[in-house]
Amino acid sequence: MKYLKLIIRIAVAVILIQTLRFKFTAHPDSVYIFTKVGLEPYGRIGIGILELIASILILVPKTTWLGATLVVGIIGGAIMMHLTQLGIAINGDGGLLFYTAIVTFLLSLVTLWFSRKDIPFIGKKFFAAENN
Repeated sequence: MKYLKLIIRIAVAVILIQTLRFKFTAHPDSVYIFTKVGLEPYGRIGIGILELIASILILVPKTTWLGATLVVGIIGGAIMMHLTQLGIAINGDGGLLFYTAIVTFLLSLVTLWFSRKDIPFIGKKFFAAENN
């Protein structure tokens, strides 16, 4: 189970990090997406920075819960943008970005569940009786 948790955390971090090159180099697809939702260029760069921070936090055992929470928020927003403004498929990608966001969101929720006892103030109080 220990290795499964680590593999999931690494998978989330890798997915987030591999998308950063598109955001930080102003790739046309990334610019198109953020222009369509009204967040170009500051939203593209800001969200890229938040994703970089989240990828680091999710890999550090003491801050895994914080990284996972940040990813759930960021990717939850991305999913909502797909459902309300962008659509599932973008520029002929067949929905790849959307489905990757869904997978990342779900893996982050699982990671957050695994690290729930580490959440300050509430983790030990509410989950102390549970066994690992």
